[in-house]
Amino acid sequence: MSKVRLFLVFLLVPMACGNNDVTRFVDPNIGGVAPLLTTKCPTVHRPHSMVRVFPVTKPGLSDRYLSDRIYGFGLNMPAYRMGHVTSIMPVPGELSFDPDATASSYDHDLEDVHPWKHTVFLEDHDIVAEWTTSERAVVYRFVFRKDVPANVIFRSAGQASFRIRGNNTIRGWEEFRNTKQYFHAEFSLPFDSRGTFNGSEIIPGSDEADGRGTGACISFFAPGQPLEVRIGISYIDEDQARENLEREMKGKTFEKICDESYRIWKDALGKIYAEGGTERQMRIFYTSLYRCFERMVNISEYGRYYSGYDRKVHNDEGKPFYVDDWLWDTFRSQHPLLYIIEPDKQLDMAQSYVRMYEQSGWMPTFPQFYGDFSAMIGFHSTALVWDIYQKGGRDFDVEKAYEGFIKNAMKGTLVPWRSGPMCGLDSFYIQNGWFPALPEGAEETEPLVDGFEKRQAVAVTLEHSYDDWCLAQLAKALGKNEDYEYFSRRAQNYRNVYNPETGFMAPKMADGNWVEPFDPTLSGGIGSRMYFAENNAWIWNFSVMHDIPSLIELIGGAETFTDRLDRLFNEPTGIAKWQFMGQFPDASGLNGMFPAGNEPSFHVPYLYNYAGKPWKTQRRIKEVMELWFDDDPLGLPGDEDGGALCAWYVLSAMGFYPVTPGNGLYAIGTPFFKKVSINLPDGKIFTIKARNISKKNKYIQSAKLNGKPFDRAWIRHSEITGGGTLEFVMGDRPNREWGNDPAVLEQLTADN
Repeated sequence: MSKVRLFLVFLLVPMACGNNDVTRFVDPNIGGVAPLLTTKCPTVHRPHSMVRVFPVTKPGLSDRYLSDRIYGFGLNMPAYRMGHVTSIMPVPGELSFDPDATASSYDHDLEDVHPWKHTVFLEDHDIVAEWTTSERAVVYRFVFRKDVPANVIFRSAGQASFRIRGNNTIRGWEEFRNTKQYFHAEFSLPFDSRGTFNGSEIIPGSDEADGRGTGACISFFAPGQPLEVRIGISYIDEDQARENLEREMKGKTFEKICDESYRIWKDALGKIYAEGGTERQMRIFYTSLYRCFERMVNISEYGRYYSGYDRKVHNDEGKPFYVDDWLWDTFRSQHPLLYIIEPDKQLDMAQSYVRMYEQSGWMPTFPQFYGDFSAMIGFHSTALVWDIYQKGGRDFDVEKAYEGFIKNAMKGTLVPWRSGPMCGLDSFYIQNGWFPALPEGAEETEPLVDGFEKRQAVAVTLEHSYDDWCLAQLAKALGKNEDYEYFSRRAQNYRNVYNPETGFMAPKMADGNWVEPFDPTLSGGIGSRMYFAENNAWIWNFSVMHDIPSLIELIGGAETFTDRLDRLFNEPTGIAKWQFMGQFPDASGLNGMFPAGNEPSFHVPYLYNYAGKPWKTQRRIKEVMELWFDDDPLGLPGDEDGGALCAWYVLSAMGFYPVTPGNGLYAIGTPFFKKVSINLPDGKIFTIKARNISKKNKYIQSAKLNGKPFDRAWIRHSEITGGGTLEFVMGDRPNREWGNDPAVLEQLTADN
């Protein structure tokens, strides 16, 4: 049997599984072609694991699925969406360090990809390549032709070091953002020859190479059997990389490691068991859930971890150290979703933030293994911690966390994409209650402001108002009443940027005057970044998640608010759509001015509930999810951002969403499945049932919670985690009487 035929046989024999094994619905290639911005990689890893690997395709090609050539296989993706560090590539025959010369074409029809294993056929080389991972190690297996020499090339792009040791081992490191990723690689066969690369020149017989763009090459004259390369990764040193490899893979076959990963994924994905959906819905749902486990990442290495926040190695004291989080994205849906099904890990993540503060002096915004990546706006670690604390999470140092929040809030800069001490704009904000804007075309006066990201003045005011509300609630819970009063006042700063003349949140200058002229659709430059973040005033008008009843009154009452929401979903671009998308590339998945693929939109369809029109929420959610999500490479409406967008889908498909992380409530949307069972950590099960559900029957007619009538468009976190059954009866026409009393929200909030 030829190798290609054997490979195809492997594809046709799936891992044995029963009908309740939801892993069969996961397709990591979903979302592999981006609608406009950043694509998804088909990443193999374990939930929250340090090692995440994927094929290296054409550098700079945003749509990885469309690349028909593979240039290598990464040893790891140490920071989400920031590429790989060090790669290997199997090559037959003549050696070359030129990636273009050693790349190979491949065909998705001859590919088998899962969260726990990926197999491709390198057509130009006649090589089958497959890989699987443990927590801190990866094993590659290559099947070469028998009639030509077999080579494996290690490459670096940055500063690196390679050391060939003995007849089957390579060790080394590569720098990434001034931090080293170490590796220890062991081959299943002894080397027949070896060498290193210095630039493009090969040095036969050399065992060491140092510098930028260096590498190593190993050759086998007649392998005669599959070649395995097992690689341990560490941020501590090469010896720790070896220990990680030995602890996790020693004495285990490739199949054993693969099966362990498969079973871990089966358990993780099985925490939410959906039934009664279409094949398409199931594939979207479980692939989305798989994406949610990609972050945060546990970088503890058997009792120790390297911290990029003080450049030291620490004992983890029995609590894993987590990094790689983009809080502007993940606080909204990913962290709340995972707190339902794995709260202990979320508590360890909260403590990791505390450690980062202790080690660096600031609460980070986008924490990475090398330190904080200062990105976007807001201090959303406050939202993360308050949401956990409010839901009953206590096993972390909340007082130290609070200390960090106070420092960020009173001494840290609010300037977008910056961190560290305050500047004059921050002092103005604390004194006056809004972030001052500049007219379009005006010269920037504050050196700290980034030339591209601008001030984002209105969005900064809105997001920090919410963060200050979270901080106020935490202060109250901790008995810090003066702080509670102070930050409660700051939480009302959003009012200072609402212009009643236009009915929009709008840029206000330092002198108290509104920027004129101001177009809510087009003002503010690329992404409207002078005034907002990535999107325009239409969507940011609703970014007051912590005080929605007051926002409704501010805009003019429930009917006016509902009309404004309706207009949002129908408002034209004002200019040609291609021009609009050129100015607002993040506004993907566009329904009117509602961008389904961008984070400030996530909670907005649920706001009809607060105006007494939950049936409109039900329609909008169904419309957005069916239109903008699919089960193919084009299946995501925007930047996925490591679980944020996919968590929105998972929660919404179950029928509820946390509009305000920190108040313990979830707004009811519309269920997508006949039955969803959430297997809670304490053994309880919360079940959502939907009778008569169909494509047309998207409207809730009535509901019961644990057998009793349920007539509100919100559910408490405690009602979910307590276990039980929420049952909906669905129909094809709105029941405008069900859940239409927004005053219930005030009582629920008081109860929580």
